[in-house]
Amino acid sequence: MAEISLRQVRKSFGSSEVIKGVDIDIADGEFCVFVGPSGCGKSTLLRMIAGLEDISSGELRIGGRVVNDLPPKERRIAMVFQSYAIFPHMTVRENVAFGLTIAGASKAEKETKVAEAARILQMEHLLDRTPAQLSGGQRQRVAIGRAIVRKPEVFLFDEPLSNLDAALRMDMRLEIGKLHQQLKATMIYVTHDQVEAMTLADKIVVLKGGEVMQVGSPMELYHNPANLFVAGFLGSPSMNFLDVEIRGVQGSRVLVANSALEPVEVMPKVGTYTPGGRARLGVRPQYLTPVIGDGSATPPNAGRLHGTVALTERLGAETVVETTLSDRSRVIAALARDEVYPIGAEVTLAFKPEEAHLFPV
Repeated sequence: MAEISLRQVRKSFGSSEVIKGVDIDIADGEFCVFVGPSGCGKSTLLRMIAGLEDISSGELRIGGRVVNDLPPKERRIAMVFQSYAIFPHMTVRENVAFGLTIAGASKAEKETKVAEAARILQMEHLLDRTPAQLSGGQRQRVAIGRAIVRKPEVFLFDEPLSNLDAALRMDMRLEIGKLHQQLKATMIYVTHDQVEAMTLADKIVVLKGGEVMQVGSPMELYHNPANLFVAGFLGSPSMNFLDVEIRGVQGSRVLVANSALEPVEVMPKVGTYTPGGRARLGVRPQYLTPVIGDGSATPPNAGRLHGTVALTERLGAETVVETTLSDRSRVIAALARDEVYPIGAEVTLAFKPEEAHLFPV
């Protein structure tokens, strides 16, 4: 079993605390992604799990064992780095087998395990090449292969795709997802790319400033963000936010409005609100739709935003419309169709109240 548990884990460099009391549970076989902006502490946290950074305080367990003071080689983990970290003077076969060679494995054992890793990663035809003869994606496969042959309990990935171009990143993302399905291993993956987090993870840990903002499944975080930061970080394009006034509160319903937004009742999932107060209303671009004609096709309880088209991007299957509202704020609508919206045209965008989020300020 390779479940991982962190309890009040902290890390300080001198007087600067960069990891601030983190509590996380990762189940055996789970694919967990640490995501957040640069400097949020996600790579430091991964290196602490790997044993490459000391834990200032708190407890780290892997498979039920407290491993705070164990060296990396005794934690039964394997790490794949952003920089590949493969030897240029060795063939692919020698690179993949390197850890086994250091461990004193027999020639037969090395051949068997290298062949198995090459089959899983579909790189049998690359085994006799050197790194100079490989693409970036192929080099990353070699680094992953070197991790596979060690049969670790936990795989750690530190932004492994950030050196690849967009097309290769998508291909390798699919390959890593397949690898997890095949190996059924516990994997922890660090990225600043929320698309990678949403597509790969069973569980996402969103970090900011060394603190956990929210933990949950991708769609749980997407549909039920706990705060403004998570709401704005996950989703592409990012969630729209509007400053609104609280016009009334009745039970679980809150009436909000501003100069560009007609009064609309929403049902917030976080925070408490009082009439006359301020809040931030969030609506995802995919949930904004133009009001057509007299608006009779739009539900009568829908929220309505009024403005003018500032920019249109036609992407084929989707049209992204940026609109300047009457209060000079801007919102983006992502429409699942190919349409033309001339710059300067007046437009009303509608959204269902149940698809809006309200956050205290």
